[in-house]
Amino acid sequence: MIDDLRAFLDASPSPFHAAETTAGRLDAAGFTEVALTAEWGDLPDDGYVRRDGAVIAWRSPATTSVTTPFRLAGAHTDSPCLRVKPNPDGSAVGWKQLAVEVYGGILNNTWLDRDLGVAGRLTTSTGDHVLVDVNRPIARVPQLAVHLDRGVNAEGLKLDAQQHLHPVWGTGAGTRGEFAEWIAEQAGSTTPTFWELCLYEVQPAAVLGGDESLLASGRLDNLLSCWAAVDALVAASPTEAIAVIVLNDHEEVGSSSTTGAAGPLLEQVLERHVAARGGDRADLLRAFVASSCISADNAHAIHPNYQDRHDHAHGPIVNRGPAIKINSNQRYATSSSTAALFARACDTAGVPHQTFVSRNNMPCGSTIGPITATRLGIDTVDVGVPQLSMHSARELCGTDDPVSLAKALRASFEL
Repeated sequence: MIDDLRAFLDASPSPFHAAETTAGRLDAAGFTEVALTAEWGDLPDDGYVRRDGAVIAWRSPATTSVTTPFRLAGAHTDSPCLRVKPNPDGSAVGWKQLAVEVYGGILNNTWLDRDLGVAGRLTTSTGDHVLVDVNRPIARVPQLAVHLDRGVNAEGLKLDAQQHLHPVWGTGAGTRGEFAEWIAEQAGSTTPTFWELCLYEVQPAAVLGGDESLLASGRLDNLLSCWAAVDALVAASPTEAIAVIVLNDHEEVGSSSTTGAAGPLLEQVLERHVAARGGDRADLLRAFVASSCISADNAHAIHPNYQDRHDHAHGPIVNRGPAIKINSNQRYATSSSTAALFARACDTAGVPHQTFVSRNNMPCGSTIGPITATRLGIDTVDVGVPQLSMHSARELCGTDDPVSLAKALRASFEL
């Protein structure tokens, strides 16, 4: 299964590619794509919709009513990265450079001296979209040599996002429009009017360690959870509820978009689901009360070199199961009842689980969990695979935990 996860990670260098990869896997498993613009009547039992970098898929039990509850698993397709600006062409002292914008909360230094490819979506003057993935080194953000920054090792590296993160991608004098023409040629497309392009580290996902117990890759946060959700849905045989996965975009920048968790997409799809079965808004709300959601987004494993940054009684260890993420200030949506429900799913699947709570003097981040719970009124638990180097260009987790998460999600669909 880890080789399958590695293939998913390598095939998904942008949210648009993650959605495309997911759709391909669902198609291969017999799911039917349903157009959001179509009139929904007789919906397939196994179906999905996608919009841009987001996918919602479902598997229905043999019998359903207008108030059949939903068992949701949510994740997100986007990851922190450098994105190419609309007018990227520049040059300085013999170097061609690309203007980039920081997307999300990257670890700036991890993007230095990496071999970077570029992937994403091009939009032509006619409004057509073209996916492109240049999976080879085309750019690099070079670090200043230690000889020119003598205090860097003792005083720490300081990077200005505007001044120091622009990559080089050639030599000579850059000309306006050069990158647009080049990327169009790579995609076999006409010159795009605009684009949404991510730079990414081209080294493939890899199993490492003398015991091969670790997995290193870009975008583990949160494509790992997307993979687990897809795997679980394809394998599940729900009997009491409709199993649903929602893979949102734009979580790393606040989720406020048409395809983000704060947007209307999930609610609209579920409402149309109920309407297609002859139900109304009241039936939808009744279904929501009986529904549950697992928000799957990676957790911070205890770091061996920075153990003081964790509450050891609530700090997850790699390869000891997914962590239930708890925060009394509602940065996570977990309650005692939803935590118990996920623990039951883990027990049913025969996999271990842990708990994660941040130190009081080190506030935690958040996820799609509280947003989904607030928007829909569905009881939600936040969980995640423990990892190191979160938001790095290349992250690290154990090889057992992704499989455990997939098994637990499948069990949750079948409870």
